[in-house]
Amino acid sequence: MPVYAYKGVNAAGKTARGQLDAETSRAARARLRRDGIFITDFEESSAKAVKRSGSGPRFNISISFSTLQRISPLDMALMTRQAATLIGAGIPLVESLAALTEQTEHPRLKANLGQIRDRVNEGASFADALDQSGAFPDLYVGMVRAGEESGALETVLERLADYLESQVRLRNKVSSILIYPLVMLGFAGFVIGVLVTVVLPQISELLVGLNKPLPFYTRWIIDGAGFIRSWWWALALLAAAAFALLRAAIATPRGRIVWDGLKLRLPVVGRTVRSIAISRFTRTLSTLLAGGLPIVRALETSKVVAGNVVLGRAIEQAQQSITEGASLAHPLKASGEFPPLVTHMIEVGERSGELEAMLSKVSDTYEEQVETMVTRLTALLEPLLILIMVGIVVVIILATLVPLLDLTTSLS
Repeated sequence: MPVYAYKGVNAAGKTARGQLDAETSRAARARLRRDGIFITDFEESSAKAVKRSGSGPRFNISISFSTLQRISPLDMALMTRQAATLIGAGIPLVESLAALTEQTEHPRLKANLGQIRDRVNEGASFADALDQSGAFPDLYVGMVRAGEESGALETVLERLADYLESQVRLRNKVSSILIYPLVMLGFAGFVIGVLVTVVLPQISELLVGLNKPLPFYTRWIIDGAGFIRSWWWALALLAAAAFALLRAAIATPRGRIVWDGLKLRLPVVGRTVRSIAISRFTRTLSTLLAGGLPIVRALETSKVVAGNVVLGRAIEQAQQSITEGASLAHPLKASGEFPPLVTHMIEVGERSGELEAMLSKVSDTYEEQVETMVTRLTALLEPLLILIMVGIVVVIILATLVPLLDLTTSLS
């Protein structure tokens, strides 16, 4: 059933807007009229509306804003948890999707659920309808397909919800820890910018007007500040061009390998990056295997979720090894990219037949390590930023005060 977005005015003269689902646009308009809403704008929320106005052939193409909104992992996790609850209560899939469509507040997710419900009602499988919507990742679609084939859709959706919620928690932990250093860095940049663009020019005019030789560091700072004020636009363009060039280089296969390898081998940050990638890989692989996917397909999806090409190449070698009848732990260990703890626990899980549980434990361990390492990095970064900011401010102040003190001394 299509989902329509509308704007209008109600009986009290107040603006009303929202979304509703109906069989046709005519039925949706009739429903709005019954509710006392005078329509001023109306369109299907996931479609393009082409309007013609005036005497000439004039076209105005508008795309609903809901199609541009990104579905956050938190919204998807909440929807998945609700779907598992509804299906677990014995409600048919189409009715469950209809209930989800009504109670979901996210515009794009609401529109996608309406389309998925229509396709399922027409006879498509749930996984095919999710795949056709284009809003759900391959991991999600593959898990749902395995759940439908095995008759354990409720269990699969619960595991998917657990997985999505764990990824949200990990992302929130890292983000919350990094907020304070980023605020400090922005404040330091603001203070230095004010000193260079406002305070220093006024003092430099006085110093230059003294007609006395200035210290070399004072001349450097004055010249540097003048260069920044005169050519800031060129510096901004150069920085933007360098960023675009870096993005283009990373987009190439060779550049991505070099970039991901560099991130893994940075002195302190590399361990954190590796731990985050391993946590994502093991959590995803555990979820997919528990959902009934074959290990080769599960490794293919987990490789992408890990988000690192260097680790992905090691996982590809593991895929080939498994197709030849070997174990998972040996090629991961031979690659040298996975710590001994990871490979040892995977090996124990393979021998005991508890691979999913072992992978989940590995993911829990590395999530805790990520939180600890990021907290330590932040604790080191805070005083370092303060010292850098204080050092720059002190250098600028000394470069301007020393000549003034010399002048005062000579006058005395």
